[in-house]
Amino acid sequence: MATNSANGQLRLLKELVEHKKVAFPEKQFPPRSLILTPHLDDAKLIQKFLNSPQLSLKALPLLSSCLPASRLNNADQIWIEEYLLEAKQALGYPLEPSDNLGVDNPGKYFDKLLYLAFQHPFDKGERTKARHVSNGHSRLWFLGQYVLELAFAEYFLQRYPRESPGPLRERVNALIGKRNLPKWIKAASLQNLVFPYDDIDKLKRHDKEPPVRSVFWALFGTIYLCFGMPEVYRVLFEVIGMDPEDDYCQPKLRRHLDDVDVVSVEFEEQLSWLEVAAYKPPHDALFVHPRLFRTCVPPGMHRFRGNIWDFDCRPQLMEILGYPLQMIDNIPEITEARNIELGLGLQLCFLHPSKYKSEHPRFCFDRLEYLGQKIQDLVMAERLLIKYIGAPGKWLQEKHGRLLLNKLCGRYLREKHLQRFIIYGENVENKYEHNRRLKNPSTTSVQQAIHGLSYCVYGKPDVRRLMFEVFDFEQVMPKPV
Repeated sequence: MATNSANGQLRLLKELVEHKKVAFPEKQFPPRSLILTPHLDDAKLIQKFLNSPQLSLKALPLLSSCLPASRLNNADQIWIEEYLLEAKQALGYPLEPSDNLGVDNPGKYFDKLLYLAFQHPFDKGERTKARHVSNGHSRLWFLGQYVLELAFAEYFLQRYPRESPGPLRERVNALIGKRNLPKWIKAASLQNLVFPYDDIDKLKRHDKEPPVRSVFWALFGTIYLCFGMPEVYRVLFEVIGMDPEDDYCQPKLRRHLDDVDVVSVEFEEQLSWLEVAAYKPPHDALFVHPRLFRTCVPPGMHRFRGNIWDFDCRPQLMEILGYPLQMIDNIPEITEARNIELGLGLQLCFLHPSKYKSEHPRFCFDRLEYLGQKIQDLVMAERLLIKYIGAPGKWLQEKHGRLLLNKLCGRYLREKHLQRFIIYGENVENKYEHNRRLKNPSTTSVQQAIHGLSYCVYGKPDVRRLMFEVFDFEQVMPKPV
């Protein structure tokens, strides 16, 4: 009987404890790392921003925005001492510390950015979880993807002056698609820096492709910031050894339209990457990128000089877009020739493929559209990096995508009422003018073609002017009616 009474008391005590847990649960305090700290006052906040390395370079704002937000610590220095020389040797750079260079030389910050490029978020170490490392790496890969796209667009447009953008995109995807990136990392002998504890050949695809892509993009973002686009080509084709003539990167066979127009003399033979990377326009060149202009605007466009569109629509367009820009030329004939070619390029930007493409494949805006899409991606990426210094790359990527939605690009053009200048074929003109599903893509293509022409003629600063002063590309919500 004593035993039963003792068991009954224990059972009652257990039930009482369970009842207390349900009725009066213990408070769960959050860990100290998640407790909100009091915000800094204005003076301390200003001092924190001013001490950040990201605001240290007034002459190089884009590079400055990609530096780590705080100074590198001991864990970062340990990785740099152990692995950085191996990375620089594999890429073909001098082994001396880059800090020895002058303050105004972008290469001075190569060591820091190269360190960030290899700190991918899939690494299990604590070092890559630090905010200054993770944000710095993500901002570099955000920039690097658009650098690669523009580099290959310029290269293939000059190498294959008669091809339409469809085959060119297939070539680019075959070379730098996510399936082939592990092969290029291994070709550059960088696989041990990306996977220090694993064999890249034994990893599954979904385990190795995301880290490799992250490092690959960040690496070329670093090279672009420190050494410019020619160095991007050198690493791609000399260090990594990409070959655009390999069988695996050839586009699908398709029916080609006969092109009766001749190409410029300099494109009669295929240009190599060295000729593209080392090319410098002559001092009296009409354009900033004369080769790109001639690959996108065929010489045969001169037959359209003086037609009705050229007489009636071109002056209105040039006034809305702010053309021609004031250029300092010693010879007046150069200024006149540039303005003539600019007018022909504008006419090509508004020449829909339904008009002449069946008998003349290059008389449409598709090549200018392809180039314009890549340059506007890069210009917007640079703008966001400078504007949002503390934002991680993933947030910038989402912001970038929302601002450059295709339907928004077409809307920016229509807000300026420029869609009325598009030249359609007679058999489809009514369809495109009254069908939104057809009209929206065509106006988007014209918008991007204008940016491609602006880049060829006046360079990247004019693309910024068009995007942020003429068309206001940073608006997301529709304007009030």
